[in-house]
Amino acid sequence: MIGRRKLILGGSATLLAGCERVQNWGPGRELLRTGEKLNGGLQRALIDRAALAPEFRPDQMSPVFRVNGTANPNTPDYNALAAGNFADWRLQVGGLVARPLRLSLAQLRSMPQRAQITRHDCVEGWSAIGQWQGPLLGSLLKLAGIRDAARFVVFHCADRIQGHTYYESIDLIDAWHPQTILALFHNGRPLDVGHGAPARLRVERQLGYKHAKYVMQVEAVASLDAVGLGKGGFWEDHHDYDWFAGI
Repeated sequence: MIGRRKLILGGSATLLAGCERVQNWGPGRELLRTGEKLNGGLQRALIDRAALAPEFRPDQMSPVFRVNGTANPNTPDYNALAAGNFADWRLQVGGLVARPLRLSLAQLRSMPQRAQITRHDCVEGWSAIGQWQGPLLGSLLKLAGIRDAARFVVFHCADRIQGHTYYESIDLIDAWHPQTILALFHNGRPLDVGHGAPARLRVERQLGYKHAKYVMQVEAVASLDAVGLGKGGFWEDHHDYDWFAGI
C-alpha cells in the first residue's frame, strides 16, 4: 500500500519543498499556481473527506515530539497571559455566528473532551505520534450557532511570523470532522508553550502547517477573500503553500 507520506511527496509537497525559490520564478509562478489549484482539486476529489486518520496505541507514541513552527510567540501580550497561566486568556468565537463567545480555558476544559493518538506529518519531512485532547471544534461551532452562510473557519493566532500575525483556515467538512479538535492537552499534560499553549487546532487529515497554534480567535466566514491576501493562510499567502493539505 502506498503510504500517505509517499502520496504527499509525490504531489503537492513536492511543490512546497521549493517554496522559497518559487517567488523568483516570474511568469512561471502563475503557471505553477494554476497547477497547484488543479492538484488541490484532484486531491479533494480522490480523498474520502469523512474518513478517519489512523489512531495509535500509547506504546506507539514517539519518545520525542518536535516543536513545529513558532516555539514561543514572545510578544508582551502573550507573555503576560503565559505568566498568569492563561487565566486571563479568552477564546473568541465569532464571525457568522448567532451567539459570539468568549470562553476561558477553564470553560473549554469543562466541555466534553476527545482524546486521540495520531501522527503529525510535517511538510519538512518528519513525523511524530502523540496524544491530543480537547473539545470538538464542531461543539464550539454549535454552541456559537454557526450560520448557514458560513463556509470556512478561520483561526487567528498569537504568534507572528515575518511580521505577520499567523492565521489559517479550513472548510466546514474538516471543521465538522470527528477528529478535528481544539487541543488543550498534549500527551496527558496541558499544552506547553512550544506546542501551542493554551489551545491549538488539530485537523488530523491535513499536514502540520494547517494545525494552527496559539489560537486566539475562531471566526466563521462565507469566503476567504478578505482573509490575509485571499488564499486562507499565512503560508498559502506568502509562500505559495497549498490551501488544501489533505493526507
